[in-house]
Amino acid sequence: MKVLVLGANGFIGSRLVDRLLEEGHQVRILTRTQGKVSNKNTEAFVGDLKDQNLDFVALLDGCEVIFNCAGEIRNENLMHELHVASTQRFLKAITEQTSSQTVHWVQLSSVGAYGSVPNVERIVTEETEVNPKGQYEVTKTLADQCIVSMPKNGQFTFSILRPSNVFGPGMPNNSIRQLIGIVRRRLFFYVGFKDSISTYIHVDDVVSALMLCGFDGRAKGEIFNISNDCPLRDVIAGIAVGVAVSPPKVVLPESLVRLGVSVASVLTKGLITQERVNALTARTRYPFKKIETVLGFVPRKHVPENICDI
Repeated sequence: MKVLVLGANGFIGSRLVDRLLEEGHQVRILTRTQGKVSNKNTEAFVGDLKDQNLDFVALLDGCEVIFNCAGEIRNENLMHELHVASTQRFLKAITEQTSSQTVHWVQLSSVGAYGSVPNVERIVTEETEVNPKGQYEVTKTLADQCIVSMPKNGQFTFSILRPSNVFGPGMPNNSIRQLIGIVRRRLFFYVGFKDSISTYIHVDDVVSALMLCGFDGRAKGEIFNISNDCPLRDVIAGIAVGVAVSPPKVVLPESLVRLGVSVASVLTKGLITQERVNALTARTRYPFKKIETVLGFVPRKHVPENICDI
């Protein structure tokens, strides 16, 4: 099958391209620079999703499945244009195509669509009302809504995949590396006396779920959350084993830590912020029951055993 991958040179997209090629698919990728093609066995289409003059019809031509893994995680000024406006232009091109070609769109989104509630025991499912907070999460959710609202004319179908925090070798986010460094230097301590939950999913599991969304007919018209939740203590123990130190045992009251962060945030040099305290006290879970029931998907990479892969 001929497929198009957007964001093909990224952390998740590049691994998806490799998997697609391994399984015998023809892969077209969109790249801003010909020399940046990560896999030479692909058909490269040079262009920029943010370019309003991009020939979306030519880019789409002949492709039956579109995997949209494009995402901007740093520059907030670019997020709306890349996540929302480019998606709208692409969807418009699909509706205006003159051929009878059918297109299945697989959208890589985020559980950030549901928002966050610090230090509250919470179970988030696909039925939970969306309530995104940051610019990344807001624009990703708006793009999802554009896709869901597309006319159901038989020529367009979709699947939306919302992973939690994706980790693995080559990940662009440094938060886990910082956490590993803190554990290695024996500076880590637990915040509060309630059991916290870590919400991570390995990049290989995300790619496997994307493949199912792309080629399993049961995924059409569905939104799936994926996360391999586990206790924070298990993740920290896994890191401790990986860096050959004793597991940390110190626990400090949450109120004391938050006060300390407020008073001495400059001295911590970003190692601990109120947002990081939120992460260390989070008790939100994202069950993968729906994608397991519908598609038979179960994460294979246990987080504590693989957290030090990065």
